[in-house]
Amino acid sequence: MKKTTVISEIDELLDMYCEGCLVKKHLTEERGKTEAHKFCIRECTVGDQLRFLGSEMNKLMK
Repeated sequence: MKKTTVISEIDELLDMYCEGCLVKKHLTEERGKTEAHKFCIRECTVGDQLRFLGSEMNKLMK
């Protein structure tokens, strides 16, 4: 996998699912930005995919 491909996939995921996410918006209003971010990282399936792509990017940077 190429670095540009990984970046492109990350951008697509963020644009398609994260931009305007109602769950994140609700959690931000109810619990604050930090708790919403924690949800996105730990529990959201899109966050899981972003973590995977981030690890792939780290492999390419070595």
